[in-house]
Amino acid sequence: MAAMAAILLTAYFIRGITGFGSGLIAVPLLALFLPLKFVVPLVLLLDFTASMVMGGFHFKRVKWGEIGVLIPFGIAGVVLGTGLLIQLPSGPMLLVLAGLVFVFAVRSVFNLRGDKPVSRGWAVTAGLAGGTVGALFGTGGPPYVIYLTHRIHDKGDLRATFSALFFADGMTRIVSFLVAGLLLSARVWIAYIAALPLMLGALYLGGRAHVGLGQAQMTRLVGALLLVSSVSLVFKAWHT
Repeated sequence: MAAMAAILLTAYFIRGITGFGSGLIAVPLLALFLPLKFVVPLVLLLDFTASMVMGGFHFKRVKWGEIGVLIPFGIAGVVLGTGLLIQLPSGPMLLVLAGLVFVFAVRSVFNLRGDKPVSRGWAVTAGLAGGTVGALFGTGGPPYVIYLTHRIHDKGDLRATFSALFFADGMTRIVSFLVAGLLLSARVWIAYIAALPLMLGALYLGGRAHVGLGQAQMTRLVGALLLVSSVSLVFKAWHT
């Protein structure tokens, strides 16, 4: 329980600063000692609540045109990912998650991103990948983040747009998980209620730190943490 609390505090503190990253941090670390079919629904509920809280504060800065293109393809990805989560064994899924986290970690540590805007046609790939990965691992952020950071360059607009997108994506996943029975576990809801105060406090502190912390510094810090978690996931998958 102490480890869970520390992981969630860290994940949602970073979410409060950047507008994303909570699932990408929480899921790999929690999956080291908890089953994915418990971790993913729990983080989904917490992320959805965080999106409601943060989205309400920055409604006017959301780039709705960018979100509208991603959502239909994201829904298709969620349906696919939910089916895979139910059917696939945990070992291979942990290895895929480790690879995803490692790629995003390297990209963050070395700040591998261009300033040139990408074509809106990439929304198809980003939406499908984001929805599928989000349903499978609760970490659909990377495909969305990579796409939107090449479309929106204002830090405040980007943060608000992430929150609104993850709210819509979270709503889709909640419906899909309810249909699949993944949100019918009493353990998940008890853990969610217990974790709410931690999550809200961490978001508040992260929101305060958002003003004074450089984007590059936070990106590299997140990347370093993700590198460690990806290596740990490989050992976990091997053991599984």
